Amino acid sequence: MSDITMYGAQWCGDCRRSKRLLDELNVDYTYVDLEEHPDETQTVVRINGGAQSIPVIVFPDGSHLTEPSDPDLRDKLSALGVL
Repeated sequence: MSDITMYGAQWCGDCRRSKRLLDELNVDYTYVDLEEHPDETQTVVRINGGAQSIPVIVFPDGSHLTEPSDPDLRDKLSALGVL
């Protein structure tokens, strides 16, 4: 299991884009599909301070990004030394 967790859903275009980038960069992560695990929606709401926005990507340092752009996600991964 990875220290990076992404919460998303297949119908979400931003989720597919972030997932594709992580895969292209060969980043190890755990993907939580909210359609398969709807109980995890409460985790997303808690992380987002009440919002249900996805994707939510949680990092080993405890920080997270919600709906990140590809450049923002790359920057975060670089800052963490993942890239």
